Amino acid sequence: MNNIKIERWNHIFVKEISEILSTEIKDEEIQFVTVTGCDITSDLSYAKVYVTVLDDSKKESTLKALNKASAYIRSELSQRIEIRHTPELKFLYDDSIAYGNKIEEIIEDLHEEQ
Repeated sequence: MNNIKIERWNHIFVKEISEILSTEIKDEEIQFVTVTGCDITSDLSYAKVYVTVLDDSKKESTLKALNKASAYIRSELSQRIEIRHTPELKFLYDDSIAYGNKIEEIIEDLHEEQ
């Protein structure tokens, strides 16, 4: 499938999943979740949804709750998006923000040494 089409689906999924999490899900374990990205396979059968949480100590419990609610989120997506087959959702924690902060600290330390 065309990469541009996959990228478009990725953006649509991020937007819709974010809206579902903020308006439809009432589970307290899933509060303060930010959807940072989505990676859908080329055959549209699986989607990795990357999320971050406000409180890092609740990372594991939030991921468990999200993966438990993935069937409900998937059914909501199928109602909101016109797609032949809604992919199975797998929620993963996005470490890129923490990695970026670590790189920024290293750069600041290098500047202080100079």
